[in-house]
Amino acid sequence: MSGTVPSGKGPAGGTHAERASYYGRPVVKAPPWEHDIPAYMFAGGLAAGSSLLAAGADLTGRPALRRVGRLTSLGALGFSMAALVHDLGRPARFLNMLRTVKLTSPMSVGTWILSGYGLPAGIAAAAEASAALGLRRGPFRLLAALGRPAGIAAAVTAPPVAGYTAVLLSDTAAPTWHESYRELPFVFCGSAAAAAGGLATALVPMSQAGPARRLALGGAVAELVAEHRMEHRLGMLAEPLRTGTGGKLMRAARALTAAGAALSLVAGRSRVAAVASGAALVAGSVCTRFGVFQAGMDSAKDPKYTVGPQRERLERGEPVRYRG
Repeated sequence: MSGTVPSGKGPAGGTHAERASYYGRPVVKAPPWEHDIPAYMFAGGLAAGSSLLAAGADLTGRPALRRVGRLTSLGALGFSMAALVHDLGRPARFLNMLRTVKLTSPMSVGTWILSGYGLPAGIAAAAEASAALGLRRGPFRLLAALGRPAGIAAAVTAPPVAGYTAVLLSDTAAPTWHESYRELPFVFCGSAAAAAGGLATALVPMSQAGPARRLALGGAVAELVAEHRMEHRLGMLAEPLRTGTGGKLMRAARALTAAGAALSLVAGRSRVAAVASGAALVAGSVCTRFGVFQAGMDSAKDPKYTVGPQRERLERGEPVRYRG
C-alpha cells in the first residue's frame, strides 16, 4: 500500500502529534520472516569472509589457514542454505527463484549471487578435503587442479554475499532497516570479516594466523564505526537498536566485538587469547545479525517509527510517502 501521512484531527479527536496512527495500528506490514533469516545472514557472512581468507592463504603459502578457510566456508554455506530453505518451507521455492533474473529485486539478485558463490566455494572445499584424505588419482587430480582457481572465484564473489543481505533488509518498508541503507552494508561486511578472521584465529596455528588476526581486527573496527554512525544518523529510528530485545543484542554485540578486537592484538602471542578472541568475535557477529533483525521487526510493528519521522519531514516542507 502507499499513501501520504494525513494532517489535522484524528478520528477520536486527538491530533496526530498525540497519536502515532489511527487507532494505534501499524502503518506498514512486518516481513513474514522468522529467526532462520538472521541465522542465514550470519552464516553467509562467515562463509564469505572465510573464502577471502582461504584464497589469500593459498596465494601466500599458508596451508593450515587455507584449509580452515575453505572448510569453514563450505560448512557455513551449508548451514546458511539450510536456514534459508527452512524459512522458505521447501527447497523447490529456492529453485523457483532461479527461473528468472529481476535486477530490481535484491532477493532475486541475492539468490543468483549465492548460487554463483556456492559452486566455486564447494569445489575449493572438495579439493581441500580430497587432499587431506590423500586422494590424488583419477578425478581427484583434476579436482586438485581446480582448487586454486575455484578458491579465487569464491573470493571474488564473497563480498557481495556478505553485503547483499543488508540491501535486502534496506529494501523493505520496515523503518529502521529502510533508513539504514547507507551504513548497514558496512556493518554486515565488517561483521562478516570479524567473524571469519576470529574463527580462523582460534583454529589456525599462530604462525599462520597473522592475516586472520588482521582481518578480524579490521572487520571489528569497521563494524563498530559503521554501527555508531548508523545509530547517530537514524535519530528516533535508532530506538529499536537501543531498547528491548534488539537493544540488548546490539549492546552485547558491541561489547563482544570490542573485546574480541582487543584480544586479537595479543592473540599472536597467546593461544588462550586467540581462542577467546575468536569466540568473542563470532558471538558478537551473531548478536549483530539478530539484533538488527529484531530492531527492524520492532520498528515495523510500532506505528510511531513510520508516522513520527514522516511528520518531521512534513514540518520541514519535504514530500513524504510511505511504502508497505
